Amino acid sequence: MSDPYLYTVTNNVATFSLNDAPWNLMSLEYIDRLEEQLPQVLADDGIRAMIFTGEGLDHFSAGMNLKQIPEGIKRAGSPEAFFGQRHRVLDMIERGGTPAIATLYGYCLGGGLELPLACHFRIAASTGAQIGLPEMDLGSVPAWGGSARLPRAVGRTYALDMILRGKKVDGQEAHRIGLVTELVSIDAIKDRAQALGEELAAQPRKAVQSMIEVIVGHETKTLDQSLADEAAAVAANRGTQDSEEGMRAFMEKRKPVFNQ
Repeated sequence: MSDPYLYTVTNNVATFSLNDAPWNLMSLEYIDRLEEQLPQVLADDGIRAMIFTGEGLDHFSAGMNLKQIPEGIKRAGSPEAFFGQRHRVLDMIERGGTPAIATLYGYCLGGGLELPLACHFRIAASTGAQIGLPEMDLGSVPAWGGSARLPRAVGRTYALDMILRGKKVDGQEAHRIGLVTELVSIDAIKDRAQALGEELAAQPRKAVQSMIEVIVGHETKTLDQSLADEAAAVAANRGTQDSEEGMRAFMEKRKPVFNQ
C-alpha cells in the first residue's frame, strides 16, 4: 500500500500531499497518520508553516473514502469516536500555532473542504474548482466540522445556501464570498502555496503563534475577552529576540531577520 500522503519540508515549510490521485480520497490511513505526525510537526521550531495539497492537478480531494466508514467505526468503537478523531486532527491544524495553507482545485468536497476550513489560508484555482459540502445529497450532514467552520468563514447566509442545497461553488464565487484568500491559475497554485508558506515562515514565530491563539475562535469571545487575549500576547512578545530585531531593523532601515 502506498503512503496516504507524501511529506516534505522545504525552507521551513512542511507539505502534506494526499497521495491517491486523481481523486485524492481521505482514507482512514490518511487521518491516522496525520494524528500521529501533526504533534511532532507542530512542536518542531524548524517548521514554521504547513501546506495541505494533493498529488496531481486533477483534484485536491473528493473527500472521505465513504466505503471505509463501516470499517472506521468498527476500529474506533463507535460513530462518535470515529468522527471525534477527525475533529481532533482538524483542531490541531487550526489551533496548533503553525499557519496552515490549503490548495483548492478540482473537487474539494466534504472532508476535502472541511480540512481546508481548518486552515488559516485557502488558495483556490481560478478555474475548474468545485468546492462544497454535498452531504445533503447523501441524506446526511457535514460531520468533520463543516457546519461549524463554514459560517465562520462566509457567514450564515452563504453557509446555509451551500449546505442546505448541497451547492458547489467555483473559485471565483468562493473568493467573492470570502471562502478563499486568493485566486491563482491551476498551474501556479502549488508554487503560490509554497511562496506564501515561506513568507509566513519568515515572520516572527512566537508572534505568529500568539496571533493565531488570539484570532482563532474569536467569534465565540466577547470583545473584552479578545482585548485581554491581545494584551496577553503583547506581554508575551515584549522583549523577545524577534521584537528587538524588528525594532533594530526599523531604526536601521533594513528588512528584519527573524527566528535566529
